[in-house]
Amino acid sequence: MYNLQALGYREFFAGQHGSKEGKVGRIATASNGIYKLFAEDGELRAHLSGRFHHLAEHTRDYPCVGDWVLFQAVDGEDKGIIHEVLQRSSLLSRHAAGPKQEEQLMAANVDTVFLVNALNQDFNLRRMERYLMQVYESGASPVFVLTKKDLCGDKETDEKVQAVEEIAFGAPVLAIDALHEESLTSLNGYLHEGKTVSLLGSSGVGKSTLINRLLGREVQKTQTIREEDAKGRHTTTHRELFLLPRGGVIIDTPGMRELQLWSGEDAAGETFQDVERLAGQCKFRDCRHEQEPGCAIQNAIESGELSADRYKSYVKLQREAKFLDLKEKYGAHRAARMQVEGLKKGTW
Repeated sequence: MYNLQALGYREFFAGQHGSKEGKVGRIATASNGIYKLFAEDGELRAHLSGRFHHLAEHTRDYPCVGDWVLFQAVDGEDKGIIHEVLQRSSLLSRHAAGPKQEEQLMAANVDTVFLVNALNQDFNLRRMERYLMQVYESGASPVFVLTKKDLCGDKETDEKVQAVEEIAFGAPVLAIDALHEESLTSLNGYLHEGKTVSLLGSSGVGKSTLINRLLGREVQKTQTIREEDAKGRHTTTHRELFLLPRGGVIIDTPGMRELQLWSGEDAAGETFQDVERLAGQCKFRDCRHEQEPGCAIQNAIESGELSADRYKSYVKLQREAKFLDLKEKYGAHRAARMQVEGLKKGTW
């Protein structure tokens, strides 16, 4: 038996249910067309109705972990048939691995995303910018969680926290040692009944260890880091929703070496507020930020106010986001042609 409000069910979702037929459940796992649901009657397995399959056109039409769905229970069995996905309050997704232009849904209806990054040699600010951009696009709120504090000295930890704060723009930055309980108290403010947190990060940054600590039991396998490069081994292989002992819900996702975006230019603006502010101070409105006189960005790079690497990251992600916007409007082939033409003209 599950309390829907404890699972995160609120007026936003209840208003959509209204007088529609069917019971409400939240998806905990999804695998090969079989969904594990948490509902008032307990835990059950469900599949999609034939009508659902007939009407679905795109990847995001289908349920993913964290979704609230309407279903019909099968009499006498712990099974159900899903016939509708309720509108989402947020959606984490990325470009699916491989050459095809496909979206991969990661987690739905998340309030806060813990952007988990390790403080050891795998520390990577450019990767964090990419993850931050994806969270802004999803509609959730980002919190940087820097793990493996025990592997760094105090000075190194402080320097890396400061470096992340410079790209975070108000998003909280928390350094923790997941192996010690007292180090996790800084996370408690985000773990409330009715709230949903998701973990996002690369393989081996300590997400599985963190999940186990927060749940108070071993639910995810963990492995030690490799000595030659200080990188952890990938352990989580699927997305899953867990109930936290102190209240609230947490969704774990598999680690990634690279996050290919499935978002637009608005998220790039939020992630790089400093660069966009400087761009607005350039002498010429059409400044390309190369060798034009009065370029505020180049002046900031020369003075050390803005790092060249951060600006390069901004340009790269902005171009990627611009292509995604064009692809959505005009299709992949026309977007690719427009990109080539823009590069030739120097306007891309």
